[in-house]
Amino acid sequence: MSKYDENEVLTLLQSEETQRKGFEMVVAQYSEKLYWQIRRMVLSHDDANDLLQNTFIKAWTNIDYFRAEAKLSTWLYRIALNECLNFMNKQRAQQKCDLDDPEASVANQLMSDPYFSGEKVQLLLQEALQTLPEKQRMVFNLKYFEDMKYDEMSEIFGTTVGSLKASYHHAVKKIEKYLSDVD
Repeated sequence: MSKYDENEVLTLLQSEETQRKGFEMVVAQYSEKLYWQIRRMVLSHDDANDLLQNTFIKAWTNIDYFRAEAKLSTWLYRIALNECLNFMNKQRAQQKCDLDDPEASVANQLMSDPYFSGEKVQLLLQEALQTLPEKQRMVFNLKYFEDMKYDEMSEIFGTTVGSLKASYHHAVKKIEKYLSDVD
C-alpha cells in the first residue's frame, strides 16, 4: 500500500490477523506529527520520545476499544495530550523551578537540549508559550503549528468550537504581549 487510507487501515485493525500490520501503518503515518505536538508541550527531545512511545503503547493496548466515532488521528491526539498533561503535572510536582524567573528555566532547558537548534525568535516563542495555561498552549500549538481545524480540536478536547476560538485568541494576545514586553 503506497498511500495511507484510513478506511483500509481501520479494516486491518479490526482483524486479529491484520491488526499488527494496520497498527504499523498508523505508527508510520502519525509518528512525526505526534512527536512534534508532544515536543512543543514538553520541550525535551527525550521526554517527547518517551511520551510518543507511551502514546502508541496506550493506543495499541486499547485498539480494540476504538469505535471509529472520531477519526483515528483525533483519538491519537487525545491520548498524546493526556500523556503530556500527566507528564507535566508529575514534572511540576517534582520540579523546583525558580519562582522569580520561570522563563529562565525554560530557556536553560531548551539551550541544554542537544536537539534544539533554534534561533532567538524560536526561543522567545517557546518561552512565551510556557507562560500560557496548559489548555491555551495546547490549543495554540494545534492551531498554529498543525493548522488543525476547530471541529477536530473540539472532538479532542470535548469542548465547543467557540471556547477553542476564545482560547486561541487569548493565547495569541498573551504571546503578543510577552514578545512586545521582551523588546
